Amino acid sequence: MKSASLQYANALADVALAQGAGAGDAALRQLIDFREAYAESAELRNFLATPAVDRDAKHGVIEKLVARLGASKVIRNFLFVVTDHSRMHILPEIVDAFQEVIRRRQGIAEAEISSAVELSGAQKAEFAFTLERMTGQRVEAKYSLDPSLLGGAVVRIGDAIYDGSVRNRMNEMRSKLAGE
Repeated sequence: MKSASLQYANALADVALAQGAGAGDAALRQLIDFREAYAESAELRNFLATPAVDRDAKHGVIEKLVARLGASKVIRNFLFVVTDHSRMHILPEIVDAFQEVIRRRQGIAEAEISSAVELSGAQKAEFAFTLERMTGQRVEAKYSLDPSLLGGAVVRIGDAIYDGSVRNRMNEMRSKLAGE
């Protein structure tokens, strides 16, 4: 994550979370809505990036779009700051960083679980329980299939990877046998 994106994300998180319970999630939804509108319109991206367009004109467009999306004044003011500092081009990174910061501050860990076969509801619940116990955080898991694992699963939480796949065990065994 780039440091500029993270700085903006942390600053917005400070303000949003100071608004009370649920404000962080609401700000995230509003920011995602704006990011989608921004991504869909090359005209909007060009307008906000062009140095020839004055600040008031950019603020006016942001004001109208934020009103149409039903976003808060906090989001409006945040977008003004991002635009005023000519950082709108990193808005997608800022939104991703903000989502990470909000989840971390709320004690939520995001886990990516790849398994060789489709997991049952009971297996998913067991994974969630085990991961929550390991991390001490609430876990939101995303599941995917990877038949190349042969069996078992690989879990990624942030930078940590827990590889309990048959493929990994076979590779470890191969390395041990080759080393002897």
